[in-house]
Amino acid sequence: MAQSSIEWTEMTWNPTTGCSKISAGCKFCYAEIMSRRLQAMGIEKYKDNFEVRIHPEALKTPYSWKKSKVVFVNSMSDLFHEDVPLEFIQKVFKVMRENPQHVFQVLTKRAERLHKLSEHLKWSHNIWMGVSVEDERVVERVSFLRNTEAKVKFLSLEPLIGPLQNLNLKGMDWVIVGGESGHKPRPMNTDWVVDIQEQCEKNDVAFFFKQWGGKNKKKAGRELNGKTYDEMPEIELQLSV
Repeated sequence: MAQSSIEWTEMTWNPTTGCSKISAGCKFCYAEIMSRRLQAMGIEKYKDNFEVRIHPEALKTPYSWKKSKVVFVNSMSDLFHEDVPLEFIQKVFKVMRENPQHVFQVLTKRAERLHKLSEHLKWSHNIWMGVSVEDERVVERVSFLRNTEAKVKFLSLEPLIGPLQNLNLKGMDWVIVGGESGHKPRPMNTDWVVDIQEQCEKNDVAFFFKQWGGKNKKKAGRELNGKTYDEMPEIELQLSV
């Protein structure tokens, strides 16, 4: 568990760690870089660097949180990586269902496996399921997500490295857009972002603009059209007594 600087969540929870690259959006993976740092610091959880590992002991953590949280699940991994067994994914889902006072945001690039396993998972309204879509080459991930049993569905269009015109937003509740940051970030065109924002407005989908990115993302900021877009789906939680 860790407090998060990611604008659209409050904290992170990593019952699995490690991943492998599958598309262009993975090129400058921040989790891979962070994993190397944590390994160098001697953090036991990252002793195998970025190899996929499950951490059963982490399943206990959400039960200890006293107040309602918005939680990004697996900021350092992909829960639907092919090396994560279905049985463990089901255990993660059980933990999320048993903590309805929290929102759990799960994000994957492996939308095909998500779709395949969806029927073997029990979904609740506090489990938000998203897919990453960086350009038109992987836009089919949206269709895989749409055809799952997830109650709340969202898209993370980050790093946005190409236009995404005429997105089919049917069934989507939320769209996040962000540019790439780091030493050699690929540019994001303003027109791409404006077009997506207009698509969301037209389809009544919550729009969240995370950042312009670049070498100095703080300086670049996160304003679009002179305003900050912080829209999120309506959060309905069952508060614990």
